[in-house]
Amino acid sequence: MRSAVTISLVPEAAGGPFVYWNDLQKGVLSARQLGFDAVEIFPPDASTLRHLDWKSLGERPNVAAVGTGAGWVKHRLVLCDADAGKRTQAIEFVRSIQQIASELGAPTIIGSMQGRSLPTLAKDEARKWLRDSLEELNEEARRLGQVLLFEPLNRYETDQANTLQEGLVIIDGLDQTKLLADLFHMNIEESSIPQSLLAAAGRIGHVHFADTNRQAIGFGHLDVAPVIDALNRIGYSGYLSAEVFAKPDSDRAARQTIDAFHRLVR
Repeated sequence: MRSAVTISLVPEAAGGPFVYWNDLQKGVLSARQLGFDAVEIFPPDASTLRHLDWKSLGERPNVAAVGTGAGWVKHRLVLCDADAGKRTQAIEFVRSIQQIASELGAPTIIGSMQGRSLPTLAKDEARKWLRDSLEELNEEARRLGQVLLFEPLNRYETDQANTLQEGLVIIDGLDQTKLLADLFHMNIEESSIPQSLLAAAGRIGHVHFADTNRQAIGFGHLDVAPVIDALNRIGYSGYLSAEVFAKPDSDRAARQTIDAFHRLVR
């Protein structure tokens, strides 16, 4: 397994669970100094991702994944929108990021853009529109030779998929799509995080490495050793990426993460 840390370039997401904020160069250089294997980037849009100043970094970092959360946070787009025009905008937003992420050798994450049911949108209809959108994006991922990551979220953020099992149902048959297992969401929704990971063997493409309070591993009360054991048992070799609050500050959250990673994984 490999380590990664998050960098948000989306001002509208201020206060969210990202370790580094707004400054790509500072985030990458700090992550490199601490010994992280990669960074996970959350851009406001594809154009920003396209025009990031990689040259200032000496060498381009490994990119573990690219998030699409700004599609919802900044642009209010979701993949289950009952309005066909808005749903198309959401799909195109994700597709534009997929294209650039593929050039970076990184998968694209679908998290908050999965949306949820509304008083005017029944749950089964919302899931249908989401599945239709994911089928289109899975095709794009196949064309690009890229993985698409679908992230189950806790009940306070969505009613589309709260557990890995529900996520597996939604992505069933989508050959380029895997699950993102977020330990914070799983702590809320799963009866057993290790057992849920074992049941999803072969379909997990990324892990968000976060404690029960969405702080760095070790700053909450998650029993992490059985989780790492389950990931080893299913042969997971991807990233453990810190999508956590910058508490007490970015540098200490990052250092706590990499220390925990070395203690538990290497």
